[in-house]
Amino acid sequence: MSFLESPRPSDEEEAFYVQCRAAYLAVFKSSLTNISSKQQLCHALQQAGRNPAHATLNKYWTPRTSKLNFDDFCEILKNEKKTEESELMRAFKKMDLNSDGFVSHGELEKALTTRGEKMTTEEVNAIFSLADVNKDGKLDYAEFCRLLASTAERCQAAALDRLEANAKLKRQNFGSQSYSPPKSSASSSAAAAASSSSASSSSAAAAASSSSASSSSAAAATLPQPPETLRAESDATLKKDSRSSSRPSSARSRRSSLSNSITMTPSSSKAGKIPEPTDLQEWRHGRVRGCFFLEDGGSIVSLQYQLHVARTTDVYLTIQPLGLRRGPERPSSWPAVDTALFAMAAGETKEDFSLAGFTETKDKDKYIWKGELHAGTYYLLPFTTGCKLKKRSKKSPSGKPVELVSRTGSGELDLTRELREALSDIFEVIDLDGNGLLSLEEYNFFELRTSGEKCDKDAWAVCKENFDMRKNQLTQQGFMELHLMEATEKDGDPADLWVILEAMGFNHMLELVDACPFQIDVHCEDTQPSILPLAMDPRLQNQALQKSITARTGAKALRGQDNVFLYTYRGEHRVSSLIANKSNQKVTVHVNNEQSRNCCSSRGMSVFAVEVPARTKMVCQHVLPINERQDWTYSCAETILPSA
Repeated sequence: MSFLESPRPSDEEEAFYVQCRAAYLAVFKSSLTNISSKQQLCHALQQAGRNPAHATLNKYWTPRTSKLNFDDFCEILKNEKKTEESELMRAFKKMDLNSDGFVSHGELEKALTTRGEKMTTEEVNAIFSLADVNKDGKLDYAEFCRLLASTAERCQAAALDRLEANAKLKRQNFGSQSYSPPKSSASSSAAAAASSSSASSSSAAAAASSSSASSSSAAAATLPQPPETLRAESDATLKKDSRSSSRPSSARSRRSSLSNSITMTPSSSKAGKIPEPTDLQEWRHGRVRGCFFLEDGGSIVSLQYQLHVARTTDVYLTIQPLGLRRGPERPSSWPAVDTALFAMAAGETKEDFSLAGFTETKDKDKYIWKGELHAGTYYLLPFTTGCKLKKRSKKSPSGKPVELVSRTGSGELDLTRELREALSDIFEVIDLDGNGLLSLEEYNFFELRTSGEKCDKDAWAVCKENFDMRKNQLTQQGFMELHLMEATEKDGDPADLWVILEAMGFNHMLELVDACPFQIDVHCEDTQPSILPLAMDPRLQNQALQKSITARTGAKALRGQDNVFLYTYRGEHRVSSLIANKSNQKVTVHVNNEQSRNCCSSRGMSVFAVEVPARTKMVCQHVLPINERQDWTYSCAETILPSA
């Protein structure tokens, strides 16, 4: 079964990627062209029917951002949903102080200069002149919201029309799906009208959103450049980038290519198993818990750990998904998530860290490494490829979230059974040492995850006075009491509770879908291991991952290239590839997995492009079998695209 055959993308996913590509190619000639400015990002988002405010743009285009690629753009669109007409209406009604259905210049100015990202009077005047549809000095916001919704739809239709009209663009297959555009009902004249009206409507829409009391961090509107001007600029500055990429992959030069094929059988994974030491129960044991969290941008984060061994000893390390206490009606999908653990020996600097070992063998759901560690300090770095931990919708099928708070027969507020079960799961995940109590340090990892702030010792003392504690640690009952108090203070408003639940990976059905708890066990033969949790350091993890690949396989130069090498690691249960660019200029590598069978990639796509900066190593992809009980074939062709 190929990448495109299984798992086959849903119609909804396919339509989404078509819309992404259409919006991108409305601004750029190639989906391999990078977004090189905040203004270009703004225009591409508008072509996708979004209304980006300053805060939205600043979130994705920081002072450290120099470029974004097409895959980045797709992730942004996943996160930034279209503004709903009903949401805008609620925002405008908050500004409509006399509830007459109109917003006056004074009401708009007061809202936009005192809330959110405050605007100047000149900016408010500019927005009002654009949004005053009837030119009567008042904004009929119901009419405006209808106009905005239709404009966003027409803008998307315009982008799809452009894509469908150009046969060459159909052959650009650097997103995750092959191109098959739906029929568009919008005419070319409607498309032009939508494109030209996008700037004015998005400005006032973003302004309305920024003034909403339910989103204090939302920012003021952007005033984008007209589409025609930006398109001309893009064509002029990025003309060279698109020449080669508009050809189908079969027409590209194969002089700088490399093909690799590996067939794995279920029996091959049984070879080289590490037997558990017969006297393991007599070894000194340490255990710690953690959790992989899937972020909105697609990255996966978790805690890391510091391991100290006082003397040289044999060590037996394991990591596995953590099975929480769940009934048969709530089966866990976590065993399907792959895990790995890297042990890095600490040096004087982070550049001096060396890879001591990593879990290469698997026994059921447990991933194992056995070896000798010298006396000293090590870093344990949990890892998952992302092949099986994928972003899923947080919404419930009915669109209505599970109730979190209810009232008792006496009218008092209480947490629902479903919420108590979810909080129990959260407690078990953040109880890192598994002793049934939360220390201040453990609680602060939870606070940093959900609110970004720590609980200081004074606040902890207040918790001690109000909630059930034991040995200066919070019990599970106290954890429930704390969240009941928060719900009571908000008079049953579940908004803050949903912020916590979503940050911890729960969807609106209270299913843990965007997180995978895990458990690490360290057995030492001759000394007691000491394990401490630490904040995530992505650089250290990336260093360990790269070293684990290059240490187990040789480099193969891409044909015709003396300075671009491919490393392909073949493990028991996964294949990982890394590209090393030792030249003094960046290279773009086209990767084609279409001949693979019964495989899934961490990229979530069968054909994609990777840009590797000069003198840099980059992990290209990880591949796992879809069905581990069947044969699977990793077949990949890497081709360097001609440079500009």
